[in-house]
This record gives sequence, structure tokens and C-alpha cells, in this order.
Amino acid sequence: MAYYLGIDGGGTKTRCIVADETTVLATAMSGGSNIVRLGEARARESLHAAVRQACANARISPEQVRAICIGAAGASNPEVAAKIRGFLADLSPAISVTNIEVVGDTIIALDAAFGAGPGVIAIAGTGSIVYGRDAAGHTARAGGWGFAISDEGSGHWIGRRAISAIMDALDEGRETALTAMVLQAWKLHAIDELVQQANATPPPDFPRLFPIVLRAAEQGDSIARGLLAEAGAKLAALAAIVIRRLVLHSPTPLLPVAALPVAMTGSVFRQSPDVREIFYNTLQASFAGIDVRQDLADPVEGALARARARR
Repeated sequence: MAYYLGIDGGGTKTRCIVADETTVLATAMSGGSNIVRLGEARARESLHAAVRQACANARISPEQVRAICIGAAGASNPEVAAKIRGFLADLSPAISVTNIEVVGDTIIALDAAFGAGPGVIAIAGTGSIVYGRDAAGHTARAGGWGFAISDEGSGHWIGRRAISAIMDALDEGRETALTAMVLQAWKLHAIDELVQQANATPPPDFPRLFPIVLRAAEQGDSIARGLLAEAGAKLAALAAIVIRRLVLHSPTPLLPVAALPVAMTGSVFRQSPDVREIFYNTLQASFAGIDVRQDLADPVEGALARARARR
């Protein structure tokens, strides 16, 4: 019996799925495995933990795995890809490195949503990016240039903007539930402490504020709801850039946007109906006839499909 591993190596969590030729046998989850953000030691630890747990749940050993595909941020860098491949090879000396495929997280997300076909995938988790492919195989991307300068609409972006919104509200004499909620989450007692914490080096874990923004929005806080609406609009703007680039460069004149379906994935889309609604409505208003899919894609399924294809 041949076994295959699909892995989605994210900045906050790593998901692993084990399957045979036809059936998913087990899944597992561990901490983040983004080398660039977390370093080699933590990435290796998280990958090993996810794979070992998934194999244990499936009652197989890593040595029985025939092929692995992992999608990871930064994998377009050959050095990063080589390190990740080495981490996985350490787990199973029996598997050939040629059967360990390391690709970008955008690739497995796109494959999960559309297989080998055309489409645009908007990813919003810890970070964000939009990636697309037309029927001829041409690709385009927008966003995803890192927390300090990009990643609009991501969990990190929303968390950082929440602090800015708190300070704006203070300047304008407005009230927001975010103030007390963030102070409590960070175990602080005063705005001065909040400012110091937000500007610390290294920076605080802004993505952990995303659930707080969600909670404040659910309680009717207008500033929190505005942040989520802005996130949805920013992600829609990135998707529009990718759609227009693919349409303009298509070999088919006036390619209809209906030929480029759009899908969503990531924790921000999954947890926030407000972000999904604004994203959907903005694209519907911008592109007549566009197919924005409501069901979220699961990138780890794209990784598994690629692993199986290596048999």
C-alpha cells in the first residue's frame, strides 16, 4: 500500500494529511512552520510534529510514505525550499528527495480550489496574497510582500490596524470596545503601556488580536466592524489587480471574467462573515458575471493531490 502526505505549512499552524491512493486516513496539526518568520529550528520542529502525529493517527510510520508535497511561504526561494525538503527527508530516509515536492503556499491553495484549471485564489491568514492562473497557464500575483509593507487584509494587518484605530479613536474623542479588550489581552493597564508594547522591537504578535476584533465586531463595535470591512475591501482590490492582469495578458481578446473564477481561503475569510461579504460584494460590483465561490478552499487538499500525482 502506498501512502502520501500533503502539508500546508503556515505562519501560525502546520496541517498535515495522510492518505492512500483513494482515502484520507488521518490529519494532524502543529505550530507554525514559516522559516522566514519563525526560524529554522521552530519550522523543523513543527513539521516533524505534524508529520509524526498524522502518521501515528493513520497507524503507519513515516518510512512507509511514498511521496510528500508541502506548500510553504517563501518556498520560491531555492535555499528555503532545500531546507524544508531536508527537514522532511530527515523523517523518512527511505523516501527519495525527488518525491518531496516543495512549492509555494499559493500553488497548493490554487490547486485545491481549481485543480489544474484557471482561477484566482485570495489567501488571508496570518499574511495575505492573491494569486491567479489563466487557461493558458499565465500567472499573476498581488500583495504578499511581508508584514511591514504589505499583507493587506491579513490577521497581522487587522491586528496592527486595531491598535491604530484605538489611537485614532483616542485622538478624536471616540469610544471603542477595542481599547479595553486589547489592554486586557496584552495584560496592560494604560494607553501609554499599549503604545510602548505596540512599538516594541521585535514587534508584538499582532495576528493574535484578530479574534479580539472579531469579538468586538460581534458585539456591535462600529470601529471593529469598520476594520473588517476595510480588510475585505483591501483583499478585493488585490484580487481585482490579478483579474485585470490576467485578462489583459490573455491570448483570447476580451476574455470574460467568468472564465476566471475566484475562491477564498485562510483563517480571516473562514472566521469573518463580514470580510467574506465585503470581498464578495465588491468583486460582484466590479466585474459583471464573475464567479466568486462561497465555499472556502482547503490548501492541504491541493498539497495531497500533488503528492498523489507523483506516484
